[in-house]
Amino acid sequence: MAGRSAVCVCVCVVVLALWGVCEPLASPAVVSPSYGERGSDLGLQVFGQVARATPRANVLLSPHGVASVLGMLLPGAHGNTRSQILNGLRYKKNGPYKMLRKLHKSLTGRSNADVVVIANGIFHQQGSTIKPDFLSANRENFLSESHNLDFSQPQQAAATINDWVNNRTRGHIPTLVSADMLDPSMTRLVVVNSIYFKGLWRSRFQPQNTRPRPFTRPDGTTLKVPMMSQLSVFNIGLMSTPEGLKYEVIELPYHGDSLSMFIALPADEDTPLTAILPHISTATVQSWTSQMAQRKIRLLLPKFTVEAEVDLEAPLSSLGISDVFSEAKADFRHLSEEPVYVSKALQKAKIEVNEDGTKAAAATTAILLARSSPPWVSVDRPFLFLIRHNPTGTILFAGQINEP
Repeated sequence: MAGRSAVCVCVCVVVLALWGVCEPLASPAVVSPSYGERGSDLGLQVFGQVARATPRANVLLSPHGVASVLGMLLPGAHGNTRSQILNGLRYKKNGPYKMLRKLHKSLTGRSNADVVVIANGIFHQQGSTIKPDFLSANRENFLSESHNLDFSQPQQAAATINDWVNNRTRGHIPTLVSADMLDPSMTRLVVVNSIYFKGLWRSRFQPQNTRPRPFTRPDGTTLKVPMMSQLSVFNIGLMSTPEGLKYEVIELPYHGDSLSMFIALPADEDTPLTAILPHISTATVQSWTSQMAQRKIRLLLPKFTVEAEVDLEAPLSSLGISDVFSEAKADFRHLSEEPVYVSKALQKAKIEVNEDGTKAAAATTAILLARSSPPWVSVDRPFLFLIRHNPTGTILFAGQINEP
């Protein structure tokens, strides 16, 4: 972990199996400002559902990963299936691909080289009737790699996909799919999106300042965790939900300033984390940036590592994207000559957060604004975090930490 402050990896996979008939229905998509924010909002809703269903567990999700894998399916979708994806993502009805290509370029541009690595892969049954236009749309807009596989050999096919994922996530997610997910006679396509993020704090935590300190779990019990500490200037603010619940937000910028981690936790120790979850959206995060102010504080933040696996079918279905999972309703006529549907939609993610950053950045903005003794801000109870690409508003990762 030397030289890293936060390493996040996430992989989404969608398995499409043969079956399905369709009855196309058209419905309009809702327009919203930014494509990064549109997709991230859907992903944040998925995150909120998972977090509320497991209020005492650690949760990790990539909102952008959810949006990406749905965006990759979009060129193949038709009728109501397409409308549900467009409405869920709030993409324009006709051709969002130019904007998605621009977003992908912005996220993975030179300024983020080796910080954000996004790879998309399409693994299709050799000899199947996958349409060339679907593959070319993904290649042009998502830089997707295309691979032929023999799903009649599920062990070998799963190993090939897992090797690809392992390489793209720098070894952090060695296994994504299992052979039993791949029906030997019915699987036609596996769509994979992987995101690898390695961020260096702009202002580094010194390892010698890390020591065991108490952290309060949701049930009120405490445990000792390695708590990082630094005295520095951060953007910080006290926010409020529409219901009047107060919560603190702290921004920890990464080196280069295009990416930040936002920490949010209720101001009242008795307020559960789930109380502020419904309030979190890309618009909320954007409002934080205008309400926070720089203050010199002593920040205490736990080191933590979280791994999570999320089955996306239930949360996406409850958010109106259900036809893709239905043998009877899925309409992917622009993807394949055969009727197919999504038999599995899964995301795996991992994050590791520690002290490290660049030494040159440790001295950045040593602004002594505070005239009195700086306050201590201790993240010593359940908290939310978001990793955001600030120029586009895209939320790369979202997490709920109940036990570091």
